[in-house]
Amino acid sequence: MSVLSLVRQDLREFSGYKSARTETLRGEVWLNANESAWPNPADGEGGCRRYPDPQPPQLQAALASLYGVAVDSLLIGRGSDEAIDLLVRTTCVPGRDAVLVTPPVFGMYAVSARLQGAPLLEVPLLDAIDGLVVDVAAITKAIAGQPVKLVFLCSPLNPGGASLSLDMVAAIAQAAEGRALVVVDEAYAEFSDMPSALTLLKQFDHLVVLRTLSKAHALAAARIGVAIAAPELTAVLRRCQAPYPVPTPCAQLAVSGLDDDALQATRARIDLVVAERTRLQPALAALPGVRRVYDSQANFLLVRFEDAQAAFDALLSAGVVVRDQRAAPGLGDALRITIGTPEQNDRVLSALGAGRKT
Repeated sequence: MSVLSLVRQDLREFSGYKSARTETLRGEVWLNANESAWPNPADGEGGCRRYPDPQPPQLQAALASLYGVAVDSLLIGRGSDEAIDLLVRTTCVPGRDAVLVTPPVFGMYAVSARLQGAPLLEVPLLDAIDGLVVDVAAITKAIAGQPVKLVFLCSPLNPGGASLSLDMVAAIAQAAEGRALVVVDEAYAEFSDMPSALTLLKQFDHLVVLRTLSKAHALAAARIGVAIAAPELTAVLRRCQAPYPVPTPCAQLAVSGLDDDALQATRARIDLVVAERTRLQPALAALPGVRRVYDSQANFLLVRFEDAQAAFDALLSAGVVVRDQRAAPGLGDALRITIGTPEQNDRVLSALGAGRKT
């Protein structure tokens, strides 16, 4: 069965909007897009007076090399958020096709489902001895018994921090074959020692992997994310995408941020984050008032407190802003703390009472 059978029937042959930049035309005087013939004084070389390429070729090549995939498997968009929204809109018929999520988890999956009018099916994570983990048996059962069209998995999990094994992803993908797309959001994969789900793409054409330059590559403001999937699926997603998703300055910055020197610096940052994560976890766990610090394969730690409000206030008083997770299901006592510089992490420990006598 083709992966296109999982796309909304009315969008399988959808041609989308053909912008001026999608035409394969060549010339010297460009008068086909109603752009300004003169640059803005703030635009030094005048490059911003032209609409950008929908999928910038240099950036495509850099990302394909980075992730070890073919260019036609890539969809570049405005962060992973755009890919999440496109996947929901492209696969789910409003009021009928459900989106499966595993709370507590990144909230954009549920937001996109609601905006599309897609039913939301929740299979909560299990709070186990080795952390918050995906309930594979419950997910496969839900896929078999419900009209699920899209399954969102997060690895490493946000906010739990645990990574999914390839066996777990494969088991869910097998259960979803012919029924649903399985999307693995790997926003924090660079900080994990678990193999990427990208290695499963040849085995499962209904698998989609999301990656981003916002975290490990330190380019959050550039808003560059990618969906990596079967070429026939990415082709449909492109046709459903807005005409000019990636601004030229952002694409240029991302290309520069993926050259050899930049990638070497990225690897050094990742090593430092992992080292600091290893140092910070036991130090936090030893503090009075800390109930639990979850093992993490990401660039953050999820921490449960006896008094989360007091911990949040103490950090804020010290000028440290962390993510309050208390509204998330099952996390009424938890804060998520991003791994910062060694000095910033020391400030966290100090604010929470490091070294205080009990």
